[in-house]
Amino acid sequence: MQKEWLNTPALLLIDIQKGLDDLEFYGGERNNPDAEHNAGLILEFWRKNKWPLFHIKHCSITPGSPLTEGLPGNEIKDEVKPAQGEPVIKKNVNSAFIGTDLRERLDKQQIHTVVIVGLTTQHCVSSTTRMAGNFGYDTVVVADATAAFKSTGINGESISAQLVHDVSLATLNKEFAEVLSTRNILDSQMAN
Repeated sequence: MQKEWLNTPALLLIDIQKGLDDLEFYGGERNNPDAEHNAGLILEFWRKNKWPLFHIKHCSITPGSPLTEGLPGNEIKDEVKPAQGEPVIKKNVNSAFIGTDLRERLDKQQIHTVVIVGLTTQHCVSSTTRMAGNFGYDTVVVADATAAFKSTGINGESISAQLVHDVSLATLNKEFAEVLSTRNILDSQMAN
């Protein structure tokens, strides 16, 4: 594995919020129950290395959403709870780059690489990854530190959360990002 991505990498923790535990609201099925744990391992690794990181928080404007600002579901989960002084960027659309100052913050710190973890693979992770790739950042998505919900196809068929996750990652890999695992991330630094 190439290690160029270790040059000034920023960690983007996308929407790891309590409201996304509401399976009924989000379709009834989710894959990868270890996503938050793995994101927490990566967060601790980032903190140990004193690398830049950004917590991204979805503040929904959809009526009835558990992610509405001010509701308990808007809070970031304990596994990745921001430490004092860690930046939290609020958004209300899928991409962390739209309506926020994320790109300006990355460029001001001369960050060229972003590593993305969080929820959900098919929505905010995918949208942010695509924009990061299009903006020219070297982008990494951590497959087992992301998760998806099941979806409904255009003909009404049910598409499993695992299939949604796998296809979402496949459409990002080698086009917008490099898709790696938590172990790839943690082992890469140890090998240096």
